[in-house]
Amino acid sequence: MSPLTSITLHHDYADALPELTVDWSAEEQPDPHLLVLNEPLARELGLDPEWLRSAEGVQFLIGRALPDTARPVAMGYAGHQFGQLSPRLGDGRALLLGEISAADGSLRDLHLKGSGPTPFSRGGDGRGAVGPMLREYLMSEAMAALGTPTTRSLAVVATGRSIPRAGGPERGALLVRVARGHNRVGTMQYTRLLDGEGGLTGRLADYVIGRHYPELAQARHPHRELFTAVAHAQSATVAQWLRLGFVHGVMNTDNTTLTGETIDYGPCAFTDRYDPDAVFSSIDHGARYAFGRQPTILGWNLARLAESMLPLFDDDPNTALEWAQEAIDAFPGIYTAARHASIGEALDVTADSPLVEAYLSLVQATAPDLTSFHRGLIPAAEGDDRMVLSSVTPEHHGAVESFVASWRKTSPDAATLARLHPIYIPRNHLVDDALRHAERGDLAAYQRLLAAVTDPFNASSQLLELVGPAPETFGPFITYCGT
Repeated sequence: MSPLTSITLHHDYADALPELTVDWSAEEQPDPHLLVLNEPLARELGLDPEWLRSAEGVQFLIGRALPDTARPVAMGYAGHQFGQLSPRLGDGRALLLGEISAADGSLRDLHLKGSGPTPFSRGGDGRGAVGPMLREYLMSEAMAALGTPTTRSLAVVATGRSIPRAGGPERGALLVRVARGHNRVGTMQYTRLLDGEGGLTGRLADYVIGRHYPELAQARHPHRELFTAVAHAQSATVAQWLRLGFVHGVMNTDNTTLTGETIDYGPCAFTDRYDPDAVFSSIDHGARYAFGRQPTILGWNLARLAESMLPLFDDDPNTALEWAQEAIDAFPGIYTAARHASIGEALDVTADSPLVEAYLSLVQATAPDLTSFHRGLIPAAEGDDRMVLSSVTPEHHGAVESFVASWRKTSPDAATLARLHPIYIPRNHLVDDALRHAERGDLAAYQRLLAAVTDPFNASSQLLELVGPAPETFGPFITYCGT
């Protein structure tokens, strides 16, 4: 009997909100074969890794051999892209195969990216290339290992296609993505555009509450509470981005989830040195999504969410508008609390400790390599400042020594710090090198980097070259969306 018969793919979302989906099927692939498989995640989802490596398993991963319960759909949503509203975006190269029950009892979306054109493709070919798909797998799994809310990656499958791109033909591939949910601020915008009275928007909000925030269902104003919960969830995520030095690169409203998960690793990157103005994306000409602007953009995106949910906040339009304004005005405080909590955790002090503000002033003034600085706090807690000093240029050693001396008086726990601050992150020069080799068919460097960043807290003498920022000869780094 085929293992397919034991797999259940629910279609709760498609059933509950048919106006937001289009029944669709993934296209056939001429020569599909696995490039990388996330075996631990497969087991978490109740899937047999050995079977997934078989011919039938690969057909399942590309959406061509599905259980009878499946009802794959392309999801519709809108979005502000670089500040401009696109009223109908949707899954232009993606497909929701359905929801699968994980070991913890929760439903997870099983989602394809690069699986071919859909009714939302807007003239695109709907396909993915090896480099971008491997990049998202690497980055999302690294973020998961770092404890940041994120979509996950189950597999990357080469399709056997040659796909045209601006720089010439590239090898085709698709990503199998897993998430708590794929609803975005842009999804809520889409419902409001389809139904100005808010009926469809209310149904979407109720679905999100039921699946992701069930504790809000009995609240006096559940839709208001939903907005606030999304603001808190996203603030905590973006605060972690800033602690880690992560730049998303394209924080459009369609890339801001209602669950707080990081989604769509297109032109993302990690900064080697703290720089609020850091931009890596080839398309972010105005630095709208620069590293230090991400909290402000989150506030802007949440304002768009409030606009979309306005009819849900109160039957009286004036009261609804008044509450929405109060909620938006409260966002800076929500984010600041999340940022201080994240830094407090990083220093093993309370969020209201004066050392939190001292830290924020220090990194602004000294521009350290955040990864080396944070990891250096572990030996510094026990009196060895060498590593933390190596994260800044010599002229800033005095400022760092002064901060560390004050911080050490709080008796931070080195073991606690070691569980939080990574040795390995996806450094840009390492990612660039690994993907260049992978695109030529050599996955050795990619697998080596993947192993390091998915076990980021444990040192290995075999991976010393994966530690530290890029050499000066690496030069400026530019990332691309991969579309």
